[in-house]
Amino acid sequence: MTTSVLAAGMGDFWNFSQTGDLLSRTFVQQSLLALALLGLIGGLLGPMIVARQMSFAVHGAAELSFTGAAAALLLGFSVNLGGVIGAVVAAAVFGWLGNRARERDSVIGVVMAFGLGLGVLFLHLYGRAGTGFALLTGQVVSVGRSGLLAVTVTSVVVIVVLALIYRPLLFASLDPRVASAAGVPMRALSVVFAILVGLAAAQGVQIIGALLVMSLLITPAAAAARLTASPLRQVVLAVLFAEISAVGGLILSLAPELPVSVLVTTISFAIYLLARLFGMRARE
Repeated sequence: MTTSVLAAGMGDFWNFSQTGDLLSRTFVQQSLLALALLGLIGGLLGPMIVARQMSFAVHGAAELSFTGAAAALLLGFSVNLGGVIGAVVAAAVFGWLGNRARERDSVIGVVMAFGLGLGVLFLHLYGRAGTGFALLTGQVVSVGRSGLLAVTVTSVVVIVVLALIYRPLLFASLDPRVASAAGVPMRALSVVFAILVGLAAAQGVQIIGALLVMSLLITPAAAAARLTASPLRQVVLAVLFAEISAVGGLILSLAPELPVSVLVTTISFAIYLLARLFGMRARE
């Protein structure tokens, strides 16, 4: 019985005709493009997030994007806008108060705990638990034109600003003491980069959920760091890994009708494990 069910499930994964039919539909194409853009900005930001030890900040920004989205539900305005406001405000606070690495975790923990408490309150007052669950696990199939536009605008902003600040930011991330002595505006860079992370996290919350956003912003970059020490190669590999996880997760989820976020995180984690394995062998 179990074997037959498993075989049927595997057959659903390889149902190319059904997958092709679904890929021809507009809402799936919009979701695919939104995930591809999220993978792009996640791959671009990820190596710098890892280098600056900001993984916990990504988690904090994602959780507080959830708080902003919950407040938007309660007040009756755009959930996407509410999520962006929540994530950007949180990220700016993290960047300003947690400029030093030893202070960052405690600042994020304090702000995130307070923000999550507010988010729970807002959802309780709103009165629809299912909507709150969607914010935690994502709703990529309902991205729509407005959601795709929001991801596109965010991607353009992140790419342009990151290109402008990349060199001093890389200097400040790899050797903060020398960069500070050389006059690099450390706190300003920290705040600007944190806001970029907040923008990306906010869009990630709308698509794959607050609980899983790290699978595109952290895991691909962590895998890339296992394979090369070159900053440029890390960015290229991180983008590649993020795109495989995002686009591959959506395509594989179509025929068996599985949650997209589950497959995105599974592929991302598998890539990380393989990168660790190959990285270990390369060092032997």
